[in-house]
Amino acid sequence: MKYLIAGLGNIGPEYALTRHNIGFMVLDRLAAQHDFKFSFERLAYTAEWKHKGRHIHFIKPTTYMNLSGKAIRYYMDAHKIPVENVLVVVDELQLDFGTLRLKPKGSHGGHNGLRNIEEVLGTAQYPRLRFGVGNDFPRGRQVDYVLAPFSNPEMDELPAILDRAGDMVLSFCTLGLQQTMNIFNQ
Repeated sequence: MKYLIAGLGNIGPEYALTRHNIGFMVLDRLAAQHDFKFSFERLAYTAEWKHKGRHIHFIKPTTYMNLSGKAIRYYMDAHKIPVENVLVVVDELQLDFGTLRLKPKGSHGGHNGLRNIEEVLGTAQYPRLRFGVGNDFPRGRQVDYVLAPFSNPEMDELPAILDRAGDMVLSFCTLGLQQTMNIFNQ
């Protein structure tokens, strides 16, 4: 069984610890815990790891957020991974900070990365792990908020939440979408 886990974010040190890069952060945390490394390939930083009989391909697209679909489509095709075995890890303004929700499908909700994935794949029927980053920003300042670093109190809480998100990713690959939703969705 093959899986593709796409953590969304933007490349470059100026984006490293920003809310919009939570997808990268989840995959980096998994890599550190399970001792696999990312390397630069076409359209993404990639890593492969075998876990409980599953072959998991991880990507951190280097296309920037707004063109994430291009990298996802490329690696789905390259590894012959069906859309139901793709999981997109993404920041979510509509959820309180630290809330995690696994969904089998959904709209892009104004998120440009998800919008592009939907356009490129031709469907919104793909699993996604929505990582709540909150929405504590003045009207019209959404971009500034998602491209800003987490607050110090949020940074203190982040490791435990990243661990839970990583557990959800691995559960998706081993137990499946529905069982993982039953176990982890709060």
